[in-house]
Amino acid sequence: MRITRREAVAALGAMALSPGLAAAPPVTEGHADVPGGRIWWMKVGGGGGTPLLTLHGGPGAGHNYLLPLRALADQRPVIFYDQLGCGRADSPADEKIYTIQRSVDEVDAVRRALGLDRAILFGHSWGSMLAIEYLCQGRGKGIEKLILGGALASIPQAMAGQQRLIAAMPNGGGARMHALEKAGKTDSPEYQKLVQQFYDLHVCRVPPTPDALATFDNLGKSIAYRVMNGPNEFTITGVIKDWDRRADLGRIKVPTYITTGAFDEITLDCHQTIRRGIAGSRLEIFAGCSHLTMIEQPVRYVAALRRFLGA
Repeated sequence: MRITRREAVAALGAMALSPGLAAAPPVTEGHADVPGGRIWWMKVGGGGGTPLLTLHGGPGAGHNYLLPLRALADQRPVIFYDQLGCGRADSPADEKIYTIQRSVDEVDAVRRALGLDRAILFGHSWGSMLAIEYLCQGRGKGIEKLILGGALASIPQAMAGQQRLIAAMPNGGGARMHALEKAGKTDSPEYQKLVQQFYDLHVCRVPPTPDALATFDNLGKSIAYRVMNGPNEFTITGVIKDWDRRADLGRIKVPTYITTGAFDEITLDCHQTIRRGIAGSRLEIFAGCSHLTMIEQPVRYVAALRRFLGA
């Protein structure tokens, strides 16, 4: 995929968003009531394009790592929000409220609070699950386009792919990881080092930016991550562990763009399943990237999204 000089300059200029620049898009933020508490939201830009509503991953990652998408605010409002249980949103202690259905209802509550009768939906990782579930439930009135990154339509399929990646870790790292799990030593420094090795290969392949670090901090603190996902990215034992919408993807009728990195922890077969399931959808694989493509290659990623949004 080639990026023109004009696209690169536009992306870099918009990413700066320095308060000292007169051309910086306006930023507004606030809180909105949702089932179970209040979430925090931020809207960047106010152009004439259809607003882009972003759904972050985790559950519990927070909005921070998606901030490179601010570059798109020169043409349309870009809305970020921290879902309940992480970041600047409320984090109720009652574990029973952290469900997929409540999260779907939360999307509707955010749309109502911000007047998003029309929107383009962007979902990454768990956010892609949330977007798929939302549309499969028939909640998509006014959703004009869909972007899914690091995407999956089935937790069992994604977990099987992750186990293949673990088995392929260098120097027998995967086998050693499973041995430590069997021995109950997942809190050991050796196990944590192997987990980090997996993350360096398949979650973020560049030194993490401050936004990425903020997201990792969110995950470490998030009750939503612990209850809905589990202890780490490839040990999914929480509420979402059996979720599977592969048979229902045909219900999604909007133009859809799917992105993944060549080394993504959500393996290629997961993305291909979505491409086959959503008629007319398009899949793009970003060479050299893993799960956090927007952190690893932000200019290239934003340019690709801009082309889809302008289509």
